[in-house]
Amino acid sequence: MNLPIGLDGPRLEPASGGPARQLVVLLHGLGADGEDLIGLAPYLAQALPEAAFAAPDAPFPCDMGPMGYQWFSLQIRDPEQLYWGAEGARGPIDRFLDAELDRLGLTAAELALVGFSQGTMMALHTALRRPEPVAGIVGFSGALVEPLRLTKEIASRPPVLLVHGEADPVVPFQALAAAEQGLTALDVPVETLSRPGLAHSIDEAGLRAAIGFLTERFAEG
Repeated sequence: MNLPIGLDGPRLEPASGGPARQLVVLLHGLGADGEDLIGLAPYLAQALPEAAFAAPDAPFPCDMGPMGYQWFSLQIRDPEQLYWGAEGARGPIDRFLDAELDRLGLTAAELALVGFSQGTMMALHTALRRPEPVAGIVGFSGALVEPLRLTKEIASRPPVLLVHGEADPVVPFQALAAAEQGLTALDVPVETLSRPGLAHSIDEAGLRAAIGFLTERFAEG
């Protein structure tokens, strides 16, 4: 499949009304689009009034449903296929991040990624391979793709917060421990939050944890 020239999606300018001091990029899950996650921005903006938000649509139409987009196909889920699928989407995300940072006059230290499900896979896969560390990564209900390959390819170690529902029927809850183990082995600072009874979703407690994490990460920058 041919990649589009560039990603695009909904944006939200800083609630302060002034210039952006931070950038939060939200990466949606399989079968969704940027509108699905930009709805988190007003809640995050209450604690981050100087942050701009962007939620690009993934580059490909979803091949497992009648609507929405995907970063890569999940019809074949062996580790090798997942890795090359994520690699194919990494370039467009990198270019989108670079363009947004340039547009806003910001640096990598003023950027954070927030992902959900497949968006979490892409946030981890992309940010850990960028030479300049971002401020932080928040991943909801996701997984770490091919940690053994990451051992050879990791370029930066930004702090990570992973949140996962214990009743997730889509991405197994066990993916949380596997991701934590893989990241810890590579000296990536990682915090985790398990949500009892939560399915494949983001709840209020997880959102509060994300707000606290991002606020702290940007304050350190």
